Amino acid sequence: MLLKENPVSHHDCEACPIRHRAVCARCDSDELELLEEIKYYRSFEAGQHIIWSGDRMDFVGSVVSGIATLTQTMEDGRTQMVGLLLPSDFVGRPGRNGAAYDVVATTDLVMCCFRKKPFEQMMETTPHIAQRLLQMTLDELDAAREWMLVLGRKTAREKIASLLAIIARRNATLHMSNASGELSFDLPLTREAMADYLGLTLETVSRQVSALKKDGVIVLEGKRHVIIPDLERLLEEAGDDSDGGVLG
Repeated sequence: MLLKENPVSHHDCEACPIRHRAVCARCDSDELELLEEIKYYRSFEAGQHIIWSGDRMDFVGSVVSGIATLTQTMEDGRTQMVGLLLPSDFVGRPGRNGAAYDVVATTDLVMCCFRKKPFEQMMETTPHIAQRLLQMTLDELDAAREWMLVLGRKTAREKIASLLAIIARRNATLHMSNASGELSFDLPLTREAMADYLGLTLETVSRQVSALKKDGVIVLEGKRHVIIPDLERLLEEAGDDSDGGVLG
């Protein structure tokens, strides 16, 4: 596993762009000082493996910037993307020695890492960290259940709209902006990666993205920049209501 020290490794926690969503979100100043003693930053290039499935992990941490994918490989060599890691998402499992999935950076990525053993010890003595990690784990479980519905029941158009809506809302939350009306973001996945993640062909993804653009649901600038003029309309295309629930 190749890890590189991030040249801008000493960030100010108070100015951290993911501070309000990360595992340390509820920590007070004394707790942040304890975390400071066990943290370090790593940077990864797009396409680089962060973790190999089965590797022994000596760190846990949060994605500060960039996007990574979780991938599982079957015995016959086939692979399936099973999740996305967006900024503020937590990587690694305290109490588990090995990694369950391959984690690959899809863009240049920076992680705030914590040495695993000291972090596990802090979880026992710092309720704020344990409580926040539990909340994040439950949110991840809810997201996984929602994604089962996307993959199992939705049409190709609804799948594309759902993925765009998830990324748009997460981007708005991360930047503490209003997740309604017009939103814009840089799409972190290629169309090939979207096809893999959604269980669609590349041709289907391209066709449905073009259809959403033609119908005015989205606006594309260049290859990756997406503008959503009306989030509620996108949610309707995804089969969701404005609260993210599924329309009956």
